Amino acid sequence: MADPGDNNQPFEVLDQSEIDRLLMQAVEPPKQQIIYHADGRRGDEAKVLKVEAYDFRNPVFLTEAELRRLRLLHENFIRYLSARISLFLRMEFSLKMAKLTTLSYAKFTDGLPSPTHLCLFKTEPLFGVSILDMNPRLALTLVDRMLGGRGHSVKVERYLTEIEIALLEDIIRIILEEWCSQWSGENELHPQIIGHENNGRFLQTSAKDAVMLALTMEVEFGDCSEQIQIGVPYYTIEPMVKSMQAKRAQDASPVKAESKATWKPVYEHITLPARAEWDAFELTLREVTHLRVGDVLEMPSDIVDRTCISLAGNKKFIGTVGLDSDRVVVKITQKISSEETSYAQSHGRQ
Repeated sequence: MADPGDNNQPFEVLDQSEIDRLLMQAVEPPKQQIIYHADGRRGDEAKVLKVEAYDFRNPVFLTEAELRRLRLLHENFIRYLSARISLFLRMEFSLKMAKLTTLSYAKFTDGLPSPTHLCLFKTEPLFGVSILDMNPRLALTLVDRMLGGRGHSVKVERYLTEIEIALLEDIIRIILEEWCSQWSGENELHPQIIGHENNGRFLQTSAKDAVMLALTMEVEFGDCSEQIQIGVPYYTIEPMVKSMQAKRAQDASPVKAESKATWKPVYEHITLPARAEWDAFELTLREVTHLRVGDVLEMPSDIVDRTCISLAGNKKFIGTVGLDSDRVVVKITQKISSEETSYAQSHGRQ
């Protein structure tokens, strides 16, 4: 290519191959990524590793299987709750799950609308304070229906009065009782309303970084379409979630059939050494060396009833010694348990 400063020289035109070569030279080779394990060890570069993105600002403490189980549980809760409130109000009350997720307490409270109606409740005997959020338009529509209205949507958005809150508590108790009844298989819960608020900005029922299980339900009541939210601290339901996991793992594990001992013909010709012995008394080594032929050893009178029968060197039975014609026999009266056998062996009694 000619000098650009020389106006009398024409420019040299480059073909596509030369342009590609110049671009390849300008591009730097990619840097090799180094991956470290959780314990600080350097990862094997030759081994293909699966790397997944993780959002530390929005941690998820539940696995997909746990969330699926909780989703099924809350779907049953929504179905039963819709039927129960419809009977209570004598008007169709439609509910549908909009979202079930986990998020921090700070994000949950920041996402609460204003104005709103918040009900703070506890579930005995669990720890922690949970939150039920209901739009004021829906709350006023429900109160209007309870007072004999036709259930038309109330257009105004304002804070509820004390009388309206007292009337609304009847429906809130139904919601909480139905939610607690879904956990009856794990624990018997009793809901308790502890307060009402109209702004979530100043709530301090949990730490800001506490994980919340948030359920959002879409409500269709007459011509009113709003949402109801329930936020439960994860540490509140964690014992019941672990209990559900343990039960499912136990149900999924194969049941081992108990094998019963059966007699086989091949056992008939196996010989087993048997011996009857007495644990009479103890002698010192000096006393043993002084024994002579003709010496008489005194034994307890009931020793014949404490005859120990050993099979292959293992003590198995207790019996009584007697005579049958011209033979000495032992009548088995008791079986020695495995605990007694191990105790005797641990004390050197073979």
